[in-house]
Amino acid sequence: MKTTRKGMLLVISGPSGAGKGTLIDRLLKNDPSFAFSVSVTTRARRDYEIDDVHYHFISEEKYDKLLAEDAFIEHATVHGHRYGTLKSEVYERMERGQNVLLDIDPQGARTVVDKEKDCVSVFILPPSYQKLRERLHTRNTEDPVEIERRLGNAKGEIEQVGRYQYAVVNDSLELAFEQLTAIVNAEKQRTIRYFPVVE
Repeated sequence: MKTTRKGMLLVISGPSGAGKGTLIDRLLKNDPSFAFSVSVTTRARRDYEIDDVHYHFISEEKYDKLLAEDAFIEHATVHGHRYGTLKSEVYERMERGQNVLLDIDPQGARTVVDKEKDCVSVFILPPSYQKLRERLHTRNTEDPVEIERRLGNAKGEIEQVGRYQYAVVNDSLELAFEQLTAIVNAEKQRTIRYFPVVE
């Protein structure tokens, strides 16, 4: 039997503190068919972040230049900072049959879902707003003002869950990862991207 595959575009989104990063890291470690699309951002790099691994950290001027060149699939201003997904990070890989994973905010995800009709969209939810608050405080990456801003934005973001194909509640990391893996494995077998030929 011969099989060919078209790359899958997997969009994972959700509010800050829902646990997207942990689930994405685990998926990338467990499934080598995925490449992580590194977004650009104008926000400052956090201590643990590596340039060109977590994000491409760029100046406002460089961002404006990329915008003028139509280099983005999507771009948005979130929590006062600008973010964007580069076409060069996505389309070339998918053409080669590679699966591409986007970790983007709900505003950017909405644009991608509207543009890319075959993409797979998953929204990661916290079990409660209280748990979300605890997680944001525990990770120690934002000051109290930023935490309150992110919590305020979370309500509106969570209300958009119906725009996504799938929802995963991250109450138990093991269960959430099991559900995310099941979604990915099922989507790999869809005939829009999997082409088996019986000889």
